Amino acid sequence: MPKDDVPKAAPPEPIVNSVPQDAAALARGQGANSVESAAMSDSTRLAPPKLTNWVFENLTRLFAFLTFLVLAGIVISLIYASWPTLQKFGVKFLWTSEWNPPMEQFGALIPVYGTLVTSIIALIIAVPVSFGIAMFLTELSPSWLKRPLGIAIELLAAIPSIVYGMWGLLVFAPIFGKYIQPVLSASLGKIPVIGALFSGPALGIGLLSAGIILAIMIIPFIASVMRDVFEVTPTMLKESAYALGCTTWEVEWNVVLPYTKVGVTGGIMLGLGRALGETMAVTFVIGNTNFLSGASLFMPGNSITSALANEFAEAGQGLHTSALMELGLVLFIITFLVLAFSKLLLMKLRVGEGSRT
Repeated sequence: MPKDDVPKAAPPEPIVNSVPQDAAALARGQGANSVESAAMSDSTRLAPPKLTNWVFENLTRLFAFLTFLVLAGIVISLIYASWPTLQKFGVKFLWTSEWNPPMEQFGALIPVYGTLVTSIIALIIAVPVSFGIAMFLTELSPSWLKRPLGIAIELLAAIPSIVYGMWGLLVFAPIFGKYIQPVLSASLGKIPVIGALFSGPALGIGLLSAGIILAIMIIPFIASVMRDVFEVTPTMLKESAYALGCTTWEVEWNVVLPYTKVGVTGGIMLGLGRALGETMAVTFVIGNTNFLSGASLFMPGNSITSALANEFAEAGQGLHTSALMELGLVLFIITFLVLAFSKLLLMKLRVGEGSRT
């Protein structure tokens, strides 16, 4: 056979991708699904189990309702323990001044009067002083003095109340009776109407002394709150007022105080609650007597907390213990009314701010 007649082998076909396009798309889909499944497994692994979530939710709910249970338990126990005097004296227990355990005659007028008067005196003194301290710390104090003075004010709040009481009885009362009360009697005692509040012997102890000690105790609380809320006032507001020619007092009174009045009111109510419930400091300097001979603030008196501290350990079973428990109930009601009033006042202030904006 001739050489040219030999059939030639066909040239090899070019190698192409043997994977179909549909298979490639399927592979890509499977890869995306695997990534999503991995992400879902990670999120499932990080999510807390249903049992743990249920336990956490119900445990926090239990803690919240436990507060109401404790409050209800306190109220019920006070009412139950004071039921004998509630039955015997009724509402007149509140305005009866006689307190005679041997004769089983009890009235809460003098302790309630002493509690309210000393708390009002404390607020009258503490609020302007606290405002001045907060104003100085936020606007006038040099930088090197601001931090040490702020720490010193906060440390005053950490002093135990019994230390205030001992200092008031042993140091403050003698000085107050010897040097301050005669001056007050000679000046304010001669003014009509209010002169009766500053008359009488200068004993050193009494309602006015207790109110001053309470004022010293609550000043750190009110001043700290006022300082904190004054510092959150926008700087632009104060600088705008200064640019208009306002003085520091005008900026504080017309700009800072209206802007922070909700927080300032809350701080004042915090101090009032502290004053109403104070025991040991008042017990040392108020005089602890259940006789009210006049309107003079120089005269000794009594408060609910001091009456409880002095007589509860010695009270026998019967009306005496029941009367003391009813005093505790009265103090609880007073504190609750003050708290409710402060909440309503804060709500009104917030609503007023919202209506103006």
